[in-house]
Amino acid sequence: MLSWYLMFPVTLLSSLLILLNLAATASFITYIIHFIYLFIAMIVSLLFNVFLSFLAVKFETCQQKEEVSFESSDPKFSVGPDGSLYAEQDVTNLTEPIQFMVTARDSVGKSIWETTVKLTLAGHPPSPQIKQARTNYVLITFPRQHQRGSSNGLRRQKRDWVIPPINVPENSRGPFPQVLVRIRSDQDKEIEIRYSITGAGADQPPNDIYIIDPVTGKMSVTKPLDREERASYHLRAHAVDINGNQMEPPIDLYIYVIDMNDNRPEFKNQVYNGSVAEMSKPGTSVMQVTAFDADDSITANGLVHYRILSQTPHIPIPNMFTINGATGEISTIASGIDREKVSQYAIIVQATDMEGSLSFGLSNTATALISIADINDNPPELDSKTVMANSLNIKNVLTVCESEQPPIDYERNNAFTLMVVVSNQAHLASGIPSSPSSSAAVAITVLDINEAPVFPSNPKIIRFEEGVPADTTLATFAALDPDRFIQQTIRYSKLSDPANWLKINRTNGRITTTAVLDRESPYMKKNVYEATFLAVDNGSPPATGTGTLQIYLIDVNDNVPVLVPQEALVCERSRHGYPVNITASDLDSEPNAGPYVFELPSFPSSARRNWTISRLNGNYAQLKLRIPYLEAGMYRVPILVSDSGNPPLSNTSVLKVKVCPCDENGDCTVIGAVTVAGLGTGAIITILICIIILLSMVLFFVVWVKRREKERQTKPLLIDPEDDVRDNILKYDEEGGGEEDQDYDLSQLQQPESLDHIMSKPAGVRRVDERPVILESQYPVRPTIPHPGDIGEFIIDGLRAADNDPTAPPYDSLLVFDYEGSGSTAGSVSSLDSSSSGEQDYDYLNDWGPRFKKLADLYGGGGED
Repeated sequence: MLSWYLMFPVTLLSSLLILLNLAATASFITYIIHFIYLFIAMIVSLLFNVFLSFLAVKFETCQQKEEVSFESSDPKFSVGPDGSLYAEQDVTNLTEPIQFMVTARDSVGKSIWETTVKLTLAGHPPSPQIKQARTNYVLITFPRQHQRGSSNGLRRQKRDWVIPPINVPENSRGPFPQVLVRIRSDQDKEIEIRYSITGAGADQPPNDIYIIDPVTGKMSVTKPLDREERASYHLRAHAVDINGNQMEPPIDLYIYVIDMNDNRPEFKNQVYNGSVAEMSKPGTSVMQVTAFDADDSITANGLVHYRILSQTPHIPIPNMFTINGATGEISTIASGIDREKVSQYAIIVQATDMEGSLSFGLSNTATALISIADINDNPPELDSKTVMANSLNIKNVLTVCESEQPPIDYERNNAFTLMVVVSNQAHLASGIPSSPSSSAAVAITVLDINEAPVFPSNPKIIRFEEGVPADTTLATFAALDPDRFIQQTIRYSKLSDPANWLKINRTNGRITTTAVLDRESPYMKKNVYEATFLAVDNGSPPATGTGTLQIYLIDVNDNVPVLVPQEALVCERSRHGYPVNITASDLDSEPNAGPYVFELPSFPSSARRNWTISRLNGNYAQLKLRIPYLEAGMYRVPILVSDSGNPPLSNTSVLKVKVCPCDENGDCTVIGAVTVAGLGTGAIITILICIIILLSMVLFFVVWVKRREKERQTKPLLIDPEDDVRDNILKYDEEGGGEEDQDYDLSQLQQPESLDHIMSKPAGVRRVDERPVILESQYPVRPTIPHPGDIGEFIIDGLRAADNDPTAPPYDSLLVFDYEGSGSTAGSVSSLDSSSSGEQDYDYLNDWGPRFKKLADLYGGGGED
């Protein structure tokens, strides 16, 4: 790395050249002045570099005694052994931050550490007026590899140079491509060198942002850069000969995009919502707004400053709030916030970058809505000390507070005078001088209304044993009319009766049954049956009261127990398998249900001979084989089950027991399961044969349907498609000599001039070649658009019509076709002499299309057969 001491002779030589030029062109006084100026500038720069250390690079390693050397990637700065950073040149004219890397290496050279240093001249922020950097570039030369031998033949290579980073301002206006640096190898004087760059931005996405002239080594940027899209690039420069051989080790190029103030601050929300309690003290925090600037946050371009532009409304003063310019926190600055006067404030907040500079910064605004939260700062007040409420209809609504009396009743008291005291439940906020309560006298006149009938006992509960027969009177469910000063009648009706067990007398409310009451009914809920009835008076308007009747049914032993389960599986040998656990189910409840008694009946005798039952507890018993072996099959075992009612009820249930062969684990085998199912080998074979026959029939039907469909779609023509005269010219091996060679009576083809000789003949036998004079049958008409199968269908349809046509002659007669009339101008077709030896041009047939191609080949000059 070049230091200032190495650059000082160069600078001095340059200064002498300038002085010599001035000596030749300017006066002696001007020459002396420039000489003194240059001399002082070099001395000041040297002293500034040597004696001014403005930053210390602090570095720590795991081994405290390890020696570390430092290097700077920017030749304008150097790093001392203790980590102090020195300026090698005058940096007082800096207008933008400088960024470079400091590399630390251990004494052995095995470990390398890097860090990035950004410097800004103190007291001189970057000027916002600078819109574009000057277009100049730096010459970067590939470092040479110095090697020296050692006693053991090994060579040690010196470390490479660290190339300073290249700073490129974003949003450059060009012109493009704009040269940034020039890469050069000191071997270019001896060998023709080709230069290239690789990395993101060159040959990797985003591609072709940076290009390099392969001959001159000038690296350029091809378009404006956007720091917010990508802040830095890392490229590698390569130098090879024309054959592609590497001439220099690749060098790393670091390109940093210099930020420009091209982004406005953006608020996270356009509308912020906050709240503050009324009567808050000045300095109370309300809310915080935040804006983000995409520019570099370590420069003034990305430093955002907040201010309040306006406040709405201006009550009590225009500046009730303030905002922290750095953090965006909004707080109160004045007292007097009153929700009863202003419930919400709207504040326009502005965020400006460049540390809030209105001259150079970019701004954006957002709205902060501050809701004023209510506190208990106003005591209640009655508008009038005396309130007359004689027109209020509040009967059965208003209750007398702090009293044991029932609701207000017109029949007991039709007027009240109340002293009403109002106060907040919560305490008033501190500092409120007003009284915490207010009072007033309220005069109330109660108006009478038609009240609904009331059932004295609601719900009314009655108890009966289940099984109550129909037409039994259960109770009288009557209602009372609260309106004592008015004589009214009450009528009763049924509102809800889920099982339809009850009916009510319309006039007196007597309830009787219409069916037997069953406690085990699904309409019962916990032994209670509930029905609802209505009582309606004849007032104006009529009022309706509702009463509920609950019937508690006491259980009686009226349900026999039922065996559970209904089926079981037992091994054919008693030493295998397990016994069957059985129990019972009874719809009755205790004590009319369990414990149960399980017994085997004496008939049939095989029940007790083959099986035995042992009691487990009050509700369960076990059934097992009494004999050592029982043939596999299905057995119906009757079991007598008795409950504990008084008197007890018994029921003989049949348990279906499947006896099957079992394995050592007591599980029924597959063969055993089939045997138990009652299917023998013959039955199984019969079922399989039936299934095969059924499948064969289905398969045959499917094949038949497919074949019919195929025949329907591809119905063959009566003639071979190759012989279809519509698209082909038929060639015959032998031609006749015309009509003269045929012994035909052509007179039969001519229609007579009139039919008088036919009409005058008597009825009877007619000639077979004469057509009867009756209505002719309608023959099928061939469609205009041909179809591949329409010829065969047309002929068949015509044949069918001819067979059914009474006017058609017999099959051995000549059929009468269309008559052309006598004296035809067409003449005989035999006039076309096909054996004529005259030449004729048939080439025009080639113009008639593909249908005449065959004919054109035969007569239009085609090859002879």
